[in-house]
Amino acid sequence: MEHSQQAIIDTLTGSFLLSTPRMPDLRFAEQVIYICSHGHEGAIGIAINKPNYSVTLQEILASNSYPVPDGLDAHVYTGGPVEPNAAFILYGSDYHTEQHLEVSATVCMTRDTRVLEDIGNNRGPERFLFAVGYAGWGPGQLEEELLREGWLTVPAEDSIIFDIPDEEKWHRAAALYGIDISTYQDCIGNA
Repeated sequence: MEHSQQAIIDTLTGSFLLSTPRMPDLRFAEQVIYICSHGHEGAIGIAINKPNYSVTLQEILASNSYPVPDGLDAHVYTGGPVEPNAAFILYGSDYHTEQHLEVSATVCMTRDTRVLEDIGNNRGPERFLFAVGYAGWGPGQLEEELLREGWLTVPAEDSIIFDIPDEEKWHRAAALYGIDISTYQDCIGNA
């Protein structure tokens, strides 16, 4: 039994967690969270569709004395309610930094500030998402929430993280798998 539980847990790393219309916590309404780590100790994810308009990446670079490249057009995202002052960067694995977590074969996550310096000097990752804070769950907590039907898990797609406009990510992530997320509550059943 231990082996099958581990297999279920391992499948969520690198997946999207989509809030359904039944989500009881309004902080997570229409949220797309990219699960970066999931195991017996809990789960960590980064919300990828909630820009934080109170600060810009240009301001963050300048406040850390990094150059600000011309034409930089990147949002700062609210990654979740845990550690709201901690920075996380999701980026394409074609860029390399020593301190990182490989989430999938094509996406990594880091807290290494050298990535910000590289972005400022136009030698950073081509595709990235900068977030402050993260979504976190203790042991067994995410599994319990999944049973209450506030979340739906689907395989992640890099283009949703990096290329799709934020206001479309929730619908598009579900639509990739044939789900109309806005009417999802009408089709839920238990096997």
